[in-house]
Amino acid sequence: MRNLNDDVAEILIGADDLQDRIAELGRQITRDYAGKQPLLVGVLKGAVVFMVDLSRRIDLPVEIDFMAVSSYGSSTQSLGVVRILKDLDQGIDRRDVLVVEDIVDTGLTLRYIVDNLRDRSPASVRICALLQKRKARETGPPIDYLGFEIPDRFVVGYGLDYAEHYRNLPYVGVLRPEIYQIGQVEK
Repeated sequence: MRNLNDDVAEILIGADDLQDRIAELGRQITRDYAGKQPLLVGVLKGAVVFMVDLSRRIDLPVEIDFMAVSSYGSSTQSLGVVRILKDLDQGIDRRDVLVVEDIVDTGLTLRYIVDNLRDRSPASVRICALLQKRKARETGPPIDYLGFEIPDRFVVGYGLDYAEHYRNLPYVGVLRPEIYQIGQVEK
């Protein structure tokens, strides 16, 4: 059994820095949604780790729900086609919705999700993303709450995966290229 840490070439954001920034985001969201009960909509599967930690840092009653979309498969780049695999379990009419995303790569998937949610008559839709790649600023929707901007590199950890592996790493790191260039991860 190999150690997943050995597949990481570089740690971009350490565990302590992640938790510090998430605490700051929680305080900002608490201030901005004072007197409201936001619905946090996590984008599965990558946002789960971030959303759980974020929700514990928001000092308000919140509800959570999830959407699952596909635009990557087991590739390292978005395919540009978005499919909803799991929709919300509840209606969002007149609700304050906060979409929680792990990473905004091109912004196309997130734009699709936000447009889809806005068609359902919510009171508001805002976006909280842990990570945003620089190129997404040009193509994606504006991010209301951003954890970190990162370079255009393929990252794993803290919910982010490659072929369903590495989500459980407590940091965000750059995967060694030879791991994904061979197209598979040893099981």
